[in-house]
This record gives sequence, C-alpha cells and structure tokens, in this order.
Amino acid sequence: MPLFQTPDFNDRRSAAIEAKKALLAKMVSKPTVQAENFVSRDQEKAAKAEAFRAARAAEKEAARIAKEEAEAARAEALLNDEEAQLELKRQERKDRKAAVKAEARAKREAKAAMRRG
Repeated sequence: MPLFQTPDFNDRRSAAIEAKKALLAKMVSKPTVQAENFVSRDQEKAAKAEAFRAARAAEKEAARIAKEEAEAARAEALLNDEEAQLELKRQERKDRKAAVKAEARAKREAKAAMRRG
C-alpha cells in the first residue's frame, strides 16, 4: 500500500463540503455582549451637545451680568461725578452770594459811616 493515495471523487467532495462548512462557521456572527450602561453614539453626542449648550448659556449669562454691573458702575460713577459737579456749582453760588452780601454790607456800613461823620 503506497503512502500517498490520490483522493477519489468522494474524498474531494467531502473535503470541499467540510471546507465550506468551516468557512460558513467562520462567517456566522457571534452573539454580542451588551453592556449594562450602554449609551448609543447618538445619545452620547446629544449629551455632549447639551452640556456644551448649557456651558455656553452660563457663559453668556455671566457676560451679560458682568456687562450690566459694569454699566451700573459707570452710571453710578457718572452720577457721582454729576453730583460732585452740582455740589461744586452750589458751593460757588453760595460763595458768590456771600461775597455779594459782604460787599453790600460793606457799602451799607461805608454809607452809614459817611452819614455819621
């Protein structure tokens, strides 16, 4: 009996069938294991977008508040400056009136002194 036998038709056929079965078994999908905390890509993307929107909204709100505070501080400084200017004008007016009164008093006293003597 020779060591090498040429396969006959039936052997080749069964070998081809076995090869096809092995190839099909390779292609069969295996059952996947689902994670308990599975989050789809769409859900993950939506969560990231929502977090970004929330951060941007908070940033805008902080900028708006800072702008309002700066405007209020500027208005208050302007108001204080206007009040200081008004107070300065009032003081100047009082000084002028006091000077006019003092001048009028000096004239009266001078007139009275001339009458007396």
